[in-house]
Amino acid sequence: MSPRPIIYVIGSLDVGGAERHLTQIIPKLDRARWKPVVCCMTERGKLAEGLEAAGFEVIARPVVRRSGGASRVRSLARLAETAFWLCRIMRRFRPAIAHFFLPGAYILGAPASMLARVPVRIMSRRSLNNYQRNMRFSPAIEGRLHRHMSAILGNSNSVVRQLHDDENVPADRLGLIYNGIDFAKYQKSSTVRQGVRASLKIDQDALVFIMVANLIPYKGHQDLLVAFSMARARLPAGWRLLVVGRDDGIGGALREQATNLYIANNVLFLGSRSDVPDLLCGADVSVLSSHEEGFSNAVLESMAAGLPVIATDVGGNPEANIDGETGFIVPPRDPAAMSEAIVLLSADGALRTRMGMKAADRAETNFSLDACVSRYEDLYRGLLEGKSPGEIPSIRLSM
Repeated sequence: MSPRPIIYVIGSLDVGGAERHLTQIIPKLDRARWKPVVCCMTERGKLAEGLEAAGFEVIARPVVRRSGGASRVRSLARLAETAFWLCRIMRRFRPAIAHFFLPGAYILGAPASMLARVPVRIMSRRSLNNYQRNMRFSPAIEGRLHRHMSAILGNSNSVVRQLHDDENVPADRLGLIYNGIDFAKYQKSSTVRQGVRASLKIDQDALVFIMVANLIPYKGHQDLLVAFSMARARLPAGWRLLVVGRDDGIGGALREQATNLYIANNVLFLGSRSDVPDLLCGADVSVLSSHEEGFSNAVLESMAAGLPVIATDVGGNPEANIDGETGFIVPPRDPAAMSEAIVLLSADGALRTRMGMKAADRAETNFSLDACVSRYEDLYRGLLEGKSPGEIPSIRLSM
């Protein structure tokens, strides 16, 4: 039997949590059974090259340059053109499954898949629905589309509960698949640690914190900088905070804030990096100050690297990082609470080591990439056999 085509629809394959998740999952799928194709609605993105090098097709919508401003009519026309472009791609490939990642891909891709008569349609929600506050028509549109999905997935219990309680998705159509981590990438040697620190001109004995998150307001970088300024007098000399992530427009303001808080010499803004596993190896503590999350890859990657994690109590963070065992969970938008956790871990090397070891053990036991891929394949097979998500044991909810 020939491999069954699957079309994955996403905005782009630029560096981000959902994008990295997708590019990790696809190469692990059984090639004898599945033929994945990635459809990018805006641009290819930096991660596309790796997928193509591994033999997978990535299609991006051609960029059309038009004169004139971005009026509402032109914007709506572009959205309609993208939806029809997706429909043509789906009719060409005739996929057995269309799988949508992130809201924009869902809102445009789901109608296209219905027009193209794709038999199995899946939406993956990877965050809480707070984004809908800034998308006027999104709740109504998504609510209508939910009825036409074969399965709707969340990547944490928090996301799934919200889909069920707030958006009225029936429990038997919901499924839970946690993110997965390839642990081989995070098992690094002391030589790597030393090399990372040398390349960044950081003393080998310095206490190093790291936050991996694109520079977006809801990631809470401003709160984090305030927290470090509050902790500054109680931190050892030479401490550093590595800020890793693409600048989506607030980088300048964050640098200015660090200067005004007198911590600019301690904070290194490294931008988007392809060597995140190495950077994690060079750090001692991972921090995440988000105001909202679905289920953070950055938290899992930090745990896999053996780092204790300080994360805010949003989304799936407390499902991964166990407060008092693998790190600390603190309230969001609370720099004082974040500061206290930073000081506590900075003062106790034995606690950092103990929590880091527990974090690595928990990540490997509960969040392996192989287990994640296996659940996706269980879902795909089950749906093609006519089952509902509630009839597939590995993704079934315990609601």
